Amino acid sequence: MSGKPGSDPDVYRTRSPGIGAQGIPDQYSDGIAAQVWNLYIGSCTQRTEMYQSGLVSKLKEAKCVRVLDAACGTGVDSIMLLEAGFDVTSVDASDKMLKHALKTRWSRRKEAAFDKWVIEEANWLTLADDLKDLIPAGGYDAIVCLGNSFAHLPDSEEGDQSTHRTAIRSFYQCLKPGGLLMIDHRNYDYILQYGKAPPRNMYYNSDRISKITTSKIVVDNKPSMITLDYEIDVSGYKGIPAGGFSKFRLSYYPHTLQGFSDLLQGVFGKSAEYHVLGDFKEINGANDDAPAYYVHIIKKP
Repeated sequence: MSGKPGSDPDVYRTRSPGIGAQGIPDQYSDGIAAQVWNLYIGSCTQRTEMYQSGLVSKLKEAKCVRVLDAACGTGVDSIMLLEAGFDVTSVDASDKMLKHALKTRWSRRKEAAFDKWVIEEANWLTLADDLKDLIPAGGYDAIVCLGNSFAHLPDSEEGDQSTHRTAIRSFYQCLKPGGLLMIDHRNYDYILQYGKAPPRNMYYNSDRISKITTSKIVVDNKPSMITLDYEIDVSGYKGIPAGGFSKFRLSYYPHTLQGFSDLLQGVFGKSAEYHVLGDFKEINGANDDAPAYYVHIIKKP
């Protein structure tokens, strides 16, 4: 199992070959990343232990029950939320990733929470329409979009982030008044300054990660994209012999902390209750303790 980020040395590819570039790109459509994603994540239990208490406590403090996981992927966060007692609807743009969540729902279908777990393919830009028959009366109590998922959405061709605003408005439309949006992104301020991600990572701590190479694309003196080339040790996975590696490339929009704050408040309004955490903890500002992810929590007025 392998995927070359690009064989033509004169062409720099922002995605692995076979990945579409229109609308919301399914960067997992070639199946390579989707197949090895759990190897990249590592232990799902270890992963969710890193932030479960922070996420669940925030949702329960706000008395949330009906939660939309807008970036389901293989279902790691959705499963954690179901096990914590929430009523979960899960969506993703990638059918390749969702099939893993669907398999889990089937294997645990005798558990009441999993039997009523709703899983759908949906587009953030048309989310309210895609889920019109599923959105609870008044809207969801909370929407979570974690794991740097939102950064997969590229900027508009005009470079004015109108696509990002459309997606945030979609989340806003699906929330009830007083509902929470919890959304994160990598610490791109750190990546843009130092050329690599902070050393710690609350989401991805697998010992299968062989190498991650970071590249920055600048257009008109403005950072417009970060690409990460992943090399994962797949030895022993599905009979692959020792020394086997999977390689894939994913691209991300480099949301800065201030830029993303402006984006959210531009949709929810300056008066909306709003808080930012670093790896689900209070931010202390020390560079040597730089968070890997900024977690934004904003309430719909």
